[in-house]
Amino acid sequence: MSSQPLQWKCISQCGACCRLAPEERPEALEALNEKEQATYLAMVGEDGWCIHYDSGGRRCRIYDERPRFCRVRNMDLLFGVEPNQLDAFAIGCCQQQIRSVYGGRSRELRRFNRAQRRSDD
Repeated sequence: MSSQPLQWKCISQCGACCRLAPEERPEALEALNEKEQATYLAMVGEDGWCIHYDSGGRRCRIYDERPRFCRVRNMDLLFGVEPNQLDAFAIGCCQQQIRSVYGGRSRELRRFNRAQRRSDD
């Protein structure tokens, strides 16, 4: 077993982070400035999912142009996390969101956890 710290890795066809329902993610809104809050709220569809989320392909339609708050590598700035703790923080956030959206025994959570354990040898 490797003693190297885990590195956060996104998995394809998950989209749990695209579930933006503000009542389910108040901490996300609280971390944003007023302009970002307005952008975030404008992105929430009637069903609570991001309006840019392609539910059929389970992917973001604006990935390359997505807002700053949609980028995991900015979570340290948004939530006041030390940069050396960002990977662990992001992994925990993703695990919590995936459990909330798909369940604790979901295929998505198993795939995500496996991806975090892989080494980049």
